Amino acid sequence: MLKELQEKRTILKNELEKFRNKRNELNTEASKWSAQRNELNRMSRMLMDEAQHYKHERDEYNKKVSEYKVKRDICNKKITEINAEIEKIKKRCNLTGTPVSELKKEIENLEFRQQTNVLSPEKEKELVTTIASLVSEYKAKMAEIERNAELKSAMEKLEILRKEASLYHKKVTEYADMAQEFHDKMIKVFKEGEAIRIKSDRVHRKFVEIQDEADRQHHLFIKTQKEIRDLDKMIHSITRRGREDRRKVERIKVRKEAEAIYDLFRHGEKISTEDLMLLQRSDLL
Repeated sequence: MLKELQEKRTILKNELEKFRNKRNELNTEASKWSAQRNELNRMSRMLMDEAQHYKHERDEYNKKVSEYKVKRDICNKKITEINAEIEKIKKRCNLTGTPVSELKKEIENLEFRQQTNVLSPEKEKELVTTIASLVSEYKAKMAEIERNAELKSAMEKLEILRKEASLYHKKVTEYADMAQEFHDKMIKVFKEGEAIRIKSDRVHRKFVEIQDEADRQHHLFIKTQKEIRDLDKMIHSITRRGREDRRKVERIKVRKEAEAIYDLFRHGEKISTEDLMLLQRSDLL
């Protein structure tokens, strides 16, 4: 019985060592996966913070776009109103026809064509004649406008408003481009952060898988350790009983020897010093 228990204890000790080594190995591996996951989470948070910064910038520029659109629309509304007023003045003063702004634009277009295109002499002569006619018409209309204070004032207001509307439109375009730029950056960084977060989730699942196995090995280690302690108690109990039994047998043997010596002593036989001491230990003297 004792031998079987001792053999079983040896087997359990070997298993205990295996469980300890496997647990420690898995805990080390789990720590590496945990560190990788934490680093990925840190990178993901940084990218998300960066994306939030781009989102804030985009929203700020979109606010500016909205503000300047309102200003531009107000200007365009005033331009429409002044154009209507100008048309009324022209009709009232018989100044209808092509607006001077359109004449000026047409003259500039034709002059640019003359300077940049290769034309035959006939075509160039025809173009020069057209330009001269338009310039003459433009000057005549400008002279009429100069003579008409009401129309001149309206035209000046119109020009100021057009410049203002053009400036607001330029701002709208500029801020819209900036908003789009930050929006594109935000989407790009969001996608990068999301890709890293997905990778982090995979790493976390691997960490949990390994940590669960490490915990299982630890539970086996604890269970085996308890079994060894229980075996040690049983072995100790059996060993103690064996010692007590041996001592009991020894005492019986000594008692018998002492009784035999005592019987000789009672019959007057001579006994040795050792025999005497044996009798004293046996409480027979």
